[in-house]
Amino acid sequence: MLPSVRHSASLPTVFLSSTLLFVERAFAFGGPLPDSLPGSPDIRATITNMLSLVLNLLGLLAAIVIVIAGVRLIFSMGDETSKETAKKTVLYAIAGLLLILFAKAIITFVQSLG
Repeated sequence: MLPSVRHSASLPTVFLSSTLLFVERAFAFGGPLPDSLPGSPDIRATITNMLSLVLNLLGLLAAIVIVIAGVRLIFSMGDETSKETAKKTVLYAIAGLLLILFAKAIITFVQSLG
């Protein structure tokens, strides 16, 4: 991997980790919590919402992996092993995306039952 690409890949990591460190401080300045928090008291709705959130995040992650693999494919510069690795990464990410869509379909079907 080229040094400039390696450096630019580490910049978002540093930015994201530093942003997450300051979130804790931002929440520390809040006032007291209300007596009742918003949300559904139904455990099924809570679990469904959590699963939907996780699947949405996994879908976003799969899309990011596809973009990164595409960039790696572009920067392979004729190296066959790098090119094959990037192609396999794209294939596996698309398979993961299809699995995520299938899981969302199952969740939607179960929600419609009851």
